[in-house]
Amino acid sequence: MYARIATAIAAAAVTMGAGALLMSTADTRSTDTRTVAAGHTSPVPGVRTASARTSGTARTAPVVLAHRGASAYAPENTLAAVDRADALGFDWVENDVQLTRDGVLVVVHDTDLRRTTDAEEVFPDRSPWAVKDFTAAEIARLDAGSWFGPRFAGARVPTLDRYLDRIEHNEQSLLLEIKSPEMYPGIERETLRVLGEKGWLDRDHVERRLVVQSFGADSVKKVHQQRPDVTTGFLGTPAVADLPSYAAFTDQINPSYTSVSADYVQAVHALKGAHGRKLRINTWTVDDAASATRAAGFGVDGIITNRPDVVRGAIG
Repeated sequence: MYARIATAIAAAAVTMGAGALLMSTADTRSTDTRTVAAGHTSPVPGVRTASARTSGTARTAPVVLAHRGASAYAPENTLAAVDRADALGFDWVENDVQLTRDGVLVVVHDTDLRRTTDAEEVFPDRSPWAVKDFTAAEIARLDAGSWFGPRFAGARVPTLDRYLDRIEHNEQSLLLEIKSPEMYPGIERETLRVLGEKGWLDRDHVERRLVVQSFGADSVKKVHQQRPDVTTGFLGTPAVADLPSYAAFTDQINPSYTSVSADYVQAVHALKGAHGRKLRINTWTVDDAASATRAAGFGVDGIITNRPDVVRGAIG
């Protein structure tokens, strides 16, 4: 994995004060990028890429975030996908969390277990195989890798606790999605509790390595109310006229790629988010070079992708 810049950041904090570094977490720790200005490339790993907009000026390239890990190359939301993103040199990974019947947070995208596990075979009488209807111990029995390929047979659905251990070991950063919060009353508080117990709500993680997002505006509001210091993101494309109301409780607007445009990005950037910084925008899910180049041209701050290496190759 590329060299980290945590030491340099810590030194900068001492010199400039913590307030100077209290930026969106996507501003730092992107190992896949470097700085380019007026045709010159910095060899320093971990510094973000910028492509020259015009001669003598610099433009910052979007941060690349590995969607459910490097999920084009390993089964999504598994530790294998996290490790694959790490091996490719990407700090930022995105995941999804849901609650089991006994209240344990697990990392899985679909609200049922059929697509990415062998739940139908292991528990044939448990239709519709909803995550919320299974205990953590039952889910731990499932094979979450064979559907993707035989080499991943035996991969498990990780608990959030175990997932955090792995990305901490890899020195990665996390874009955490609270999935279908309307199905799981109290999931915001439980998510924050686990993050806190695992050390992910300390100053370093909160300022530089963690974003919590959701399609549920009320869920994002709850996270902001319970931990106002945590960077939050809203998944979706609110109308431009509604953006100021979202900016009151979130720091990022994260729309699908098919719904974004240069004008929309400009409208988002014209506002300040919940922490008084420019509202940011990460778009999803971009997996080909042409779309990545187009999204970067819109001026987005981040690109969420199953193929982070492809996107990195396209935008520099």
